[in-house]
Amino acid sequence: MGSLTASVMARRPVVDFRYNRSQSDQVIDRVPKVQRGPVISWPDKDRRMQTDRDKLLQSARRVVIKVGTTTVTGTEGELCRERVEPIVHSIATLMKAGRQVVLVSSGAVGLGRGWLGLHRSRLEDLVTKQACAAVGQSLLMDAYKNLFSKWDVKIAQVLLTEEDFSNWRRFSNLRQTMEKLIGFGVLPVVNENDTVSTAELESVSGGARSAAFSDNDRLAALVMSGLEADALVLLTNVDGLLQMASSNQREGGAVIPLLAEITPELRALAVGPSGSGRGGMRTKLEAAEIAMNCGGTAVIANGSHPDTIDRIFAGENIGTAFLPAQRMRGKRRWIAYAADVRGRVVVDAGAHRAITQRKASLLASGIVRVEHHFAPMDVVSIVDAEGREFARGIANCASEEAAKFSGKRSGRSEGAPSALVLVTRDNIVLLQNP
Repeated sequence: MGSLTASVMARRPVVDFRYNRSQSDQVIDRVPKVQRGPVISWPDKDRRMQTDRDKLLQSARRVVIKVGTTTVTGTEGELCRERVEPIVHSIATLMKAGRQVVLVSSGAVGLGRGWLGLHRSRLEDLVTKQACAAVGQSLLMDAYKNLFSKWDVKIAQVLLTEEDFSNWRRFSNLRQTMEKLIGFGVLPVVNENDTVSTAELESVSGGARSAAFSDNDRLAALVMSGLEADALVLLTNVDGLLQMASSNQREGGAVIPLLAEITPELRALAVGPSGSGRGGMRTKLEAAEIAMNCGGTAVIANGSHPDTIDRIFAGENIGTAFLPAQRMRGKRRWIAYAADVRGRVVVDAGAHRAITQRKASLLASGIVRVEHHFAPMDVVSIVDAEGREFARGIANCASEEAAKFSGKRSGRSEGAPSALVLVTRDNIVLLQNP
């Protein structure tokens, strides 16, 4: 694991001006390909990266903060005021200082279980989980209302399902509502509507469609993407990404302080879900990667310490920070990360070259076959003849019509319809380098 050792970088004085994000704000139309090998660099570069981190976090105007179940609740499903009250105070302080904050909070299922007096094993039943969520969500919001009222902060409950992200029109409406709440100076408190949605409660299996999110870490990253926030803070019960992972991420090597890319070796350090939550370090890395590709900074830190948030935005070296990559435009980010993929189309070599090399639209004539049903405006996966997904896009027509014209070339007799465009270029996102 020696190659994964990241040097611990000393904190440097920070000049009081906003960081120039011209490089990270470049607009691209593909998801950056992950490079192999973590960023282990010479001290001068480390210091520059640390300075960049400090400036980015100190100047972040709009931030999304996510707290997990293990931070919000105690062992018996009760609200852990010892951990939650300092977080509330820090968020209120950020808002009083002029920053815009969105809170994504887990904990409803755990609070509901505690209120109902159920044993943890009862949560193995999906319907029981949903019932606990219905009970616990009101308890969670009531607790936040009382705690934030002490600091004159008004809150709003925002319960989301995967359809709020997978449908572009609903996604746009959600973004407008959140912008209005923020404009009113209200703190949106976001959670998945577990009572009616099972996307987060049950494991995601392979099949014709993929869920927009299956945990609140990814949900927080998608909220950050939709609002084009500057920073994403994921609070958990560990100090960050550790160099040597143990079975529970509590023991092992030192925290890796700063990363500019997420590699397969780093993913290997992550573990599965925590004991009381549904996420884990793996889902936090996925959320951090989304944040990076949105041009934002992400931090994984320990929510058990009362001053964690204050220290993060003061520019202190705490937790694991992820620096921004190139930023994708809003609709392309939605296609790549938020959209619910409803179907799949297999294309021939010519269509593959046209899309990846000539930035062309996808014509039905280049489709070999259509798999699974999809409707107009659904996002579809575009794969090559070997089944490798290389792009995603918004379909202009239903799967039945696409299948009807698949494989037909544009040369037609007079009066025949022109070549059907299944996905226009502006609605295609490449997922890897060709």
